[in-house]
Amino acid sequence: MERLTAIVSGRVQAVMYRDFACRHARGKGLTGSVENLPDGTVRVIAEGKRDDLDAYLLKLWRGPLLARVADVAPSWGRATGEFEKFRIIY
Repeated sequence: MERLTAIVSGRVQAVMYRDFACRHARGKGLTGSVENLPDGTVRVIAEGKRDDLDAYLLKLWRGPLLARVADVAPSWGRATGEFEKFRIIY
């Protein structure tokens, strides 16, 4: 199991990006969280199998219809198991 932390930039707030990220993570059985950051970016933390995380990373680049993703900066590590499910942090 691995951990993906991604900072997503562009027009990614107020466009349902967190909901999009949450739905797709849950659909792949990933655990973690997604939250808006004060600088206008979105932080995604996801844990699961590497193949599922790689596919999820491609979805993060696409985003929902109204988003305009400029960059997705991923970093990888070992899963910590701290999450029970995938959730949106408000």
